[in-house]
This record gives sequence, C-alpha cells and structure tokens, in this order.
Amino acid sequence: MRMYAFLIAAVTALVTRLRGEDPERGDVPGWVMITVMTAALVLAILIPFREAIVTAVQSALDSVTSAG
Repeated sequence: MRMYAFLIAAVTALVTRLRGEDPERGDVPGWVMITVMTAALVLAILIPFREAIVTAVQSALDSVTSAG
C-alpha cells in the first residue's frame, strides 16, 4: 500500500511539472536576458579599461607574493 501511495505521489508531481503549474519553475527568458546583459556589461567595462585592470591585478599579486 505504501508503494502505491508513493507511485501516485510521483505521478502527480510529474504531471504537475509537465503542465507548467510549478511555482518554482522560474522565468527562463528573464534569466537569459540577465546573463546576456551581464556579459555585455563586463565587456563594456573590460574593453576600455583592460590595461588598467591588468596593471592593478598584477600589482596586487606582486604585493601579495613579495610580502613574504
């Protein structure tokens, strides 16, 4: 009897998920847009300030590695 109840619960959950009534499903186009916009922002910052960023990171790493 317990196996039957488990099977019914699993099938019900599967049907609910396939119908799209799951409130935890999320908004895929929204996440895609956020990801693309984030990548564009990173490129927009990286392209003009590449030399300054590389110099700052190298300087920080040099100060950490030479401190010992």
